[in-house]
Amino acid sequence: MDFKERDDLLQKYWNCETSLEEEKQLREYFGGHDIPEQLKETASVFRYFEEAKKKSLNDVAFDGQVMGKVNPRQGQIRRLVYNSMRIAAGLVVVIAATWFIRTEVRQTIPQEIVDTYDDPELAFEETKKALLMISKGFGTAEKQTRKINLFNEAQEEIQRTN
Repeated sequence: MDFKERDDLLQKYWNCETSLEEEKQLREYFGGHDIPEQLKETASVFRYFEEAKKKSLNDVAFDGQVMGKVNPRQGQIRRLVYNSMRIAAGLVVVIAATWFIRTEVRQTIPQEIVDTYDDPELAFEETKKALLMISKGFGTAEKQTRKINLFNEAQEEIQRTN
């Protein structure tokens, strides 16, 4: 390859206008050993690309390096904590919802009156006692009301005389 052709191909290569055939010619040229000093850097770029093609991701050494740098245990612990927190949050929501619903249901349902006596005669006697107690209270209240009425009548009479 002469100087003019090489310089034209390189110019096309850097402008991204070369065909695959032309790129192959450049790779072959820079793969040789008699390269001018001013093109040594360009030759190193082409050599790098050739070496990179030879490497593969199925390389055992590459996998070992990557796995050595990654700590899978740390990822597992984070994932475990994250999932545990999600489960705990779900349980808190379910428990809170159950408590609120239960409270609402208890407030809306009236309490049932439970019969406290099995024997009707005993229930009747207890009812009589309660009514007598109320009756005595009314009797005492009636006596007090009479005294208040007497006081009110006296007060009205005093006001009339004035």
